Amino acid sequence: MIGAFKQNVSSKIGEDGDDNSLYPIAILIDELKNEDVALRLNSVKRLGTIALALGEERTRTELIPFLSESNDDEDEVLLAMADELGAFVPYVGGPSYAHYLLPPLEGLAIVEETVVRERAVESLNKVGAVLPDSSIADHLVPLIKRLATTDWFTSRVSSCGVFATAYPRAPPHLRADLRQLYGKLCRDDTPMVRRAAAFRLGSFADTVEPEIVSKEIIPLFQDLTQDDQDSVRLLAVETCGPLARLLNKSDSVHHVLPIVQKFAQDKSWRVRYNVAQQLYQLCEALGPEVARNELVPAYVKLLRDTEAEVRVAAAGKVSAVCKMLTPDRVITSIVPCVKELAADSSQHVRAALASVVMEVAPVLGKSATIEHLLPVFLSLLKDDFPDVRLNIISKLDQVNQVIGIDLLAQSLLPAIEELAEDKHWRVRLAIIEYIPLLAAQLGSEFFEAKLGPQCMKWLQDQVFSIRAAATDNLAKLAQEFGPDWAQEHLVPQVLTMVNNQHYLYRMTVLAAMTSLASVVSHETLYQTILPAVVSCAQDKVLASGVFSLCELCLDSVCLHARALPATNPGL
Repeated sequence: MIGAFKQNVSSKIGEDGDDNSLYPIAILIDELKNEDVALRLNSVKRLGTIALALGEERTRTELIPFLSESNDDEDEVLLAMADELGAFVPYVGGPSYAHYLLPPLEGLAIVEETVVRERAVESLNKVGAVLPDSSIADHLVPLIKRLATTDWFTSRVSSCGVFATAYPRAPPHLRADLRQLYGKLCRDDTPMVRRAAAFRLGSFADTVEPEIVSKEIIPLFQDLTQDDQDSVRLLAVETCGPLARLLNKSDSVHHVLPIVQKFAQDKSWRVRYNVAQQLYQLCEALGPEVARNELVPAYVKLLRDTEAEVRVAAAGKVSAVCKMLTPDRVITSIVPCVKELAADSSQHVRAALASVVMEVAPVLGKSATIEHLLPVFLSLLKDDFPDVRLNIISKLDQVNQVIGIDLLAQSLLPAIEELAEDKHWRVRLAIIEYIPLLAAQLGSEFFEAKLGPQCMKWLQDQVFSIRAAATDNLAKLAQEFGPDWAQEHLVPQVLTMVNNQHYLYRMTVLAAMTSLASVVSHETLYQTILPAVVSCAQDKVLASGVFSLCELCLDSVCLHARALPATNPGL
């Protein structure tokens, strides 16, 4: 086939006489069977160029048949081919001729490599979406039947992903065949096929007529939920939400709810983990009333699961679930679990809880938050694991909106001050990023007394990222409290460091003055910052870094000076 294909292209070149436009195309075609994988991959990625040169008819009659026989190659080449064919419809003449692309994609959908098969299925769905209805019945449905009935399991796995594309536009008599065929895949002897059927069941059910879902799809779903392979059951969990949304409320409660409750106590921790991950979506699908009455007990069991991975997944959904419950129900059912998780032996559980627990405060209100959650917050702020402290810091504003700045200052500020000098630099960085927001909440006087000195200490931190963040922080504080405050509290303290013995800290001072130049008053800029920068230009340390930064600082200061109304005509 390759010889005939090349001979046809050569004859085309001969017909064109002196026109050399097809010679590069001939080289690309030669590279399709070159021994060098890199050359073959390059040629496959340029199939669109080859097709444009050949024209639509020759692409359909020569290039596509050649590609159909080229599925015995390296995985990376096949993956690129599957990707290219998904966008090949314009090159074969548009949707009316798109069915010509199905044979090569069918060949790619049966190869052993999973990634190639999945990409081939994606491309089959892209092509199937633009096929005329007649081509669905004549070409796509027969392709699905061939894939679903072959002996090798890889083709049956791939077939599961194409049903949802073909079913909505298939004729009624073929729809019945497709449903029957999908049922056989759900009961296949090979676990990998049942896994694929379970994974795709939700998308397939979404295309099936509503009256048929409860009659034919639910029995398939129930069979998959009772599968002896936990890998099949955990994928069936993901179908609970889509099916609940397709069914009416009574059918959802009757068919889906018992399965969710059963899954929450499954013998496999992976299934329970998936339930914990999907629980909020299940609550939304089943409705808040059912969630409050039926799913909360199951969720509490997941929060107290014996496996840490399950507790991590459940802890991450605490705030989402609490938003669906009343404050009283949160206090009686969820808060006791939260207190236990805050002292969990797994640092990952505590980190997951810390990332969301602050969001529970608006649900409970001020008094309940102070009574029940504030001790949890303080405990997590002092946790030994840095990620726990980082997660709790990032959501402090959620608490401030509920308990108010006075209580925040009394209870949480001491912990924040301690974290500002944490031994882990990422924790210090997180505190710096939160400082401007905290400053707005504390007010200038309270902030200056409690956290002002620390903002200056960060300028001399041993970690560059901290020093850089500290300079940006000064500019944000100046914007928050105004140029007069910056002139009184920031500029003098920054200038005291200009003669520091370490050149790295002097560079930080220059960077800080660059940041402040855009926010201070023009008097401060002229009378204080500009002379200091000029003096830094004469730095005895002739390190290129100092000199370059000094030049940058001067440029920035002068730029801002020109933009301000001049009070000194001599400048």
